[in-house]
Amino acid sequence: MTIQTASSQSFKPRPSTGPAVAAIIGISIAATLFLLWLIYIHPAADSGGTRFTFLPALNALLNGLSATALLIGYTFIRAKRIAAHRASMFTAFGFSTLFLLSYILHHALHGDVRYPAYADFRTAYLWLLASHILLAVIALPMVLTTFFFSLSGRIPMHRKIARWTFPIWLYVSVTGVITYVMLHLALG
Repeated sequence: MTIQTASSQSFKPRPSTGPAVAAIIGISIAATLFLLWLIYIHPAADSGGTRFTFLPALNALLNGLSATALLIGYTFIRAKRIAAHRASMFTAFGFSTLFLLSYILHHALHGDVRYPAYADFRTAYLWLLASHILLAVIALPMVLTTFFFSLSGRIPMHRKIARWTFPIWLYVSVTGVITYVMLHLALG
């Protein structure tokens, strides 16, 4: 016969996070493969770039707004203002989601825009763009996992991964703006 205490009766183990994290990684891989196909294989619907020419500027604006919301959210969590932090993080996620939709539309219409071979700072631009793309691919599952841990009440896991997610997400958002400005200046 086992004796149960009040504390052992109230303990309810949480379901494993493995399936949810695996689903997040699967969705992230599918999204990345879709974007690679869209950018490098799919023919542009408006290769002349006559429709929705504002999309690259909108993408940069949305990235900048996401970075701003991330920094505000960081400030809130440092001040232990949990509700304000959560609102800022949802705002950053909203801006990043709008960016992704706008980015997909831009590439579906106009395809890939290349930095001119003759332009100044081409090597710096390509290195920055490569780090931006690589970290964007890494950031997607990290952001989704960080949100999953927060929304499911797994705050210690949320804190643990958010320490890595925040700087990567911020870097991706900021370098998105910088690469837009560099490309815009190079193209004249």
